[in-house]
Amino acid sequence: MIEKMKKVCVVASASRKEEMLAALRDLGILHLADKKAASRESTERFSDLSRALMALSEFKPEKESETLLSDEEFEQVFRNTLACLDRRTALVQERGAAATEADRVRAWGEFSPAECKALAGEGFDLHFYRMTKKDYLAAAEDEGIRLIRLAPVDKMETAAVLGKLPPEISATEFILPEKSLSELKAQIAACDKGIADCAEELKKTAVHAASFRAQLLKTQNEEIWSSASATAESDSELVWLSGYIPEPDEASFKAEASKNGWAYLIDDVAADDDQTPTKVRYSKVSRLIKPVFDILSIQPGYREQDISLWFFLFFILFFAMIIGDAGYGFLILLGTAAFHLKTKKLNDVLFLLYVLSGATIVWGALTGTWFGIEKAMEVPFLKSLVIPGFANYPQYFDVSSTAQQNNIMKFSFTIGAVQMALGSLLAIRKKIAEKNLSWIADLGWVIAIVAMYLLALVLVIGESIPMIPVFGAIGLAFLLVVLFSGMEPGKTFGQGLKAGLGGAFTAFLNTISCFGNVMSYIRLFAVGMAGLAIAQSFNDIASGFKGPLVIVGVAVVIIGHALNLVMGFLSVVVHGVRLNVLEFSGQVGLEWTGIPYEPFKENEKLQN
Repeated sequence: MIEKMKKVCVVASASRKEEMLAALRDLGILHLADKKAASRESTERFSDLSRALMALSEFKPEKESETLLSDEEFEQVFRNTLACLDRRTALVQERGAAATEADRVRAWGEFSPAECKALAGEGFDLHFYRMTKKDYLAAAEDEGIRLIRLAPVDKMETAAVLGKLPPEISATEFILPEKSLSELKAQIAACDKGIADCAEELKKTAVHAASFRAQLLKTQNEEIWSSASATAESDSELVWLSGYIPEPDEASFKAEASKNGWAYLIDDVAADDDQTPTKVRYSKVSRLIKPVFDILSIQPGYREQDISLWFFLFFILFFAMIIGDAGYGFLILLGTAAFHLKTKKLNDVLFLLYVLSGATIVWGALTGTWFGIEKAMEVPFLKSLVIPGFANYPQYFDVSSTAQQNNIMKFSFTIGAVQMALGSLLAIRKKIAEKNLSWIADLGWVIAIVAMYLLALVLVIGESIPMIPVFGAIGLAFLLVVLFSGMEPGKTFGQGLKAGLGGAFTAFLNTISCFGNVMSYIRLFAVGMAGLAIAQSFNDIASGFKGPLVIVGVAVVIIGHALNLVMGFLSVVVHGVRLNVLEFSGQVGLEWTGIPYEPFKENEKLQN
């Protein structure tokens, strides 16, 4: 659920600013309003430390030093590291420029640019050109042009010309380099040595990576402090801060304020306050979806609903159907277990992967899909787990392939209708609590979703359903949406009716879009079938390698299934997440406009 917030303003004497900030930081519940940027020095130091730590991550030592460097020792190491990084960057750029120039010059061979420039100083203004044979003959026959034929370059005629060629001769001039080819090669070699020396120095420094992480955390906390200090407003006598605290923490704040002698004001958040942060209190189950929210950087708005539990449950089902293969589910399970054993820590991400892999195994077993291997259905135990109507190899269950596909499509449409109708019901519940009469419009959307679901079954699967009641339900739904979508607290019935009628055309388009939203759930069927087809294709390719080439077949299977699994994960992001974030959230009225609750406190771990 989304915790209720309180707006707070706290005031202290100007001379106690640092003391007030320290106490608020230790309390760790105040989300600052209108937070200002941290000082330039702390921001730049954090950036430099991040850059150094990222560079050091390329040189993982066998064992990091467990002893942290003192601040004085670290500063010396840090300065040397930044200098080394700057030197390496300069060398890489210098090498790149030298290599590019060497590639340009290489076809012309070894010569001395200095001697050419010396000749120019003595009056021999030499220019070098590439041209076609026809243009060369034209230049050679021109008595006003003095040239010397050189060895061909890239199958084109070349010549050294005293002065410039006239414009009627089509030729490309070769600009003399500053250095000869041998000098450029020596410069590249020197750069390579310098880059290697820098790498060796960074490798030695990498043993102190823990010290860099500690300093990075320290600097991040200094940034937070600097930002809070800049945010605090003051005059000659007083200093004050405004922000938000969760309602359950109100008593803690009052006790701290009383202890420190602060003046304060606590009030409910204004209805038009769009800067209120969102603090979601997750249950033991719904918190497993938080890593997905963090990756997507989405947060419900303060006045929106918390759908994390529903998001989590549907996400599990979508993941299982899109990956679709019990064999892949076992691979994910084994990988998760191996990482769990290595780290010896069970966090929410690992728990989520355990749940997702288990769901994938269950769905794959129900459809008879094990690495896309058809012969798996010849194993009695695996065959006994299959729901015949859902079987991906229906011939083993006396089910036609058409019937099987229709069953999966119908199941997909049913999931879509249930999820979208649930979204509208959640919106109805919220609006009834707010005494918002527009809940009737959401009831219209429930009717529309059911009608569109039945229409999809008729048009796609060919089920026999009377169309007159379906179209009647669509008409009724449209009427309810038009008449009541403009209602809201503070408006008279007439004003709401006028607003709804004004949006009639938009409601018409949204009704059509509703059908498309229900239809979009067919992607669960389509993507799952595509993954199965790809797995079968790689299996068929691998089966063609016999005898000594069987090792090639094994490689094809491993690489092919690995690629298919990766594409499955991408499909989950593209399709599975979309159905939750757009279709479902749209029915709930959720726009994911939330501002994360970030209290002013000293962090014990680095924050993104």
